[in-house]
Amino acid sequence: MNDMRVVERDVDINELKMKARDVDVFYGDIHAIKNVDVDIEDKTVTAFIGPSGCGKSTFLRCLNRMNDTIDICRVTGTITLDNEDIYDPKVDPVQLRAKVGMVFQKPNPFPKSIYDNVAYGPRIHGLSSNKADLDQIVERSLRRAALWNEAKDRLNEPGTGLSGGQQQRLCIARAVATNPEVLLMDEPCSALDPIATAQVEELIDELRSQYSVVIVTHSMQQAARVSQKTAFFHLGELVEFGETGHIFTNPDDPRTESYITGRIG
Repeated sequence: MNDMRVVERDVDINELKMKARDVDVFYGDIHAIKNVDVDIEDKTVTAFIGPSGCGKSTFLRCLNRMNDTIDICRVTGTITLDNEDIYDPKVDPVQLRAKVGMVFQKPNPFPKSIYDNVAYGPRIHGLSSNKADLDQIVERSLRRAALWNEAKDRLNEPGTGLSGGQQQRLCIARAVATNPEVLLMDEPCSALDPIATAQVEELIDELRSQYSVVIVTHSMQQAARVSQKTAFFHLGELVEFGETGHIFTNPDDPRTESYITGRIG
């Protein structure tokens, strides 16, 4: 907690939403993530980029303890949310995941109605006391995910009946329904066509006004379009982290430049 160094610049502690220090991840004997320090600022989009298998998704999953579900996985170091250690034994991972929501690579709506997909989280976390409250949460979440106008007349129809891009926006609505503080997105556009991708990118930019967003993307163009901060991972190490414009136009590390120019990856 005493170490407030940042790779690029000093950040006032009040601006930080999450902070990772000396994070290592092991899958059995395999050392997958090595000594990573990252600051996630409030109301900022942070992109994780790097070649396949470089550790960016593994590190993302550390931020809401999704790696807890893997028996052989061990995480060391410190990760805090609002200066509280998320790996403290007193922290309930289910409650943590309500605060740190997740959207996955492939749209994965529940086999339920559109309404019930969005209402699921608020119901299990006791965020609504009656049907009117729940209706309000569902509408607000669908509006935040830019899906309300397309879904408002078919709320009782299955979420699986939506198009791929609509399904991904439904998953975003489901993630924001618990009123999280951080939204994690693991390659959210990789299964989408260019039009749906553009819609989700526009949505990410809008969501930044209310949440800290962390996105893993294999597309450097996408990272450049949607993020303000970029972290470049390579072979399990965080090579470079800083302002997106700086990373893409004037990187400090030759490995970053090699990746961006297509010489590695």
